[in-house]
Amino acid sequence: MMADWGMSLWGWIWMGAWIVTLLALVWLLVGGTRDRPLREDALDILRARFARGELSQEEYERARTVLLETERGRT
Repeated sequence: MMADWGMSLWGWIWMGAWIVTLLALVWLLVGGTRDRPLREDALDILRARFARGELSQEEYERARTVLLETERGRT
């Protein structure tokens, strides 16, 4: 009796389709997040807090001055 150790053409096609589907899923889950910024800029956070009313104008301007001076010191 001869054993069939090989896979038919349709078996290879289905296996390839599943592999492509899994790779596409991984790419969408991992690669799809690259469009979003990884971190918010400190000035953006400061502006948002000021817009929500969490900071007074004096606190906002003082913090903005400190952040801008820090950024100038890095460049």
